[in-house]
Amino acid sequence: MFVALCAAVPLPLRADQLTLATWHADLSRKGPGLLLRDLLKGELDPLLAEIASADPDVLLLTNVDHDHDGVALAQIAGALNDLGAPYPYRFTARPNTGLPTGLDLDGDGRLGGGRDAQGFGEFSGQGGMAVLSRVPVRLLRDFTGMLWADLPGNMRLPDDPAPRVQRLSSAAHWVLGLDTPDGPLSLLAWHATPPVFDGPEDRNGRRNADELAFWLRYLDGAFGDVAPNPVLIGDANVDPARGDGRQDAMRAVLRDARLQDPLSGTDTVTWDQTGPMRVSYILPSAGLRVIGAETRAAAAEERHRMVLVTLDLR
Repeated sequence: MFVALCAAVPLPLRADQLTLATWHADLSRKGPGLLLRDLLKGELDPLLAEIASADPDVLLLTNVDHDHDGVALAQIAGALNDLGAPYPYRFTARPNTGLPTGLDLDGDGRLGGGRDAQGFGEFSGQGGMAVLSRVPVRLLRDFTGMLWADLPGNMRLPDDPAPRVQRLSSAAHWVLGLDTPDGPLSLLAWHATPPVFDGPEDRNGRRNADELAFWLRYLDGAFGDVAPNPVLIGDANVDPARGDGRQDAMRAVLRDARLQDPLSGTDTVTWDQTGPMRVSYILPSAGLRVIGAETRAAAAEERHRMVLVTLDLR
């Protein structure tokens, strides 16, 4: 199930420019409905103020709880409108986070735990994804339901306990079309699982790498036609040189000649255990013209920083 809203009259944009952003903001809670509660209580006003200050034209949120009717996302959009940052278009769909598999994937002898879901989550939709936009946004392809075993060249363990159940996406893999005044643009949006919290078998690390490698297979045409003017955007949960994870997978994407990296070497998060790392990315296709890029300073007591890239669409 997805939720999308279209405005009757498109908003004016900066002439021939479009600013894209992604932020792994703290918009997830420990139970369903708690995000909406905190929004209504004003507890997330500093976070919303940061979005309004950054003022991107399109924003991908990679840690926002999903509810069936998109009520929390509508509340976010309404609050931003009150702050002078209107987003008349929005998109969200049910993620794999918290989606039951019916199997004991973590081997603890019990069913229904957060680690037994398709993607970690104590309830369905915890820590999903959503898009706020000033241009029409629509779903072109949804690979969220694709099985991990169906990815060509995957690194899934041969004795994986659920080869015909386990999906590749821990959250989602979306191809979204943006209808800009200067022509179509496509977002390749995802949020990968952390490559930790497992054992020496490195199941999470393997899955994290394959969630990223999927996009290279997509660009190869392995899943049909490639959407026009793609931009890879989201949280890879892996740094190309530091920390845990299969760094070679991230380096392979950054080296790919079909993509460009306007913020090479820029940190996007600071964790107490690891220090600064780069995990969120916006990588436009090589044919797009980048005229601005920044990673904003940490704001509103957030560990993750918002990443922005401005394109000249002329």
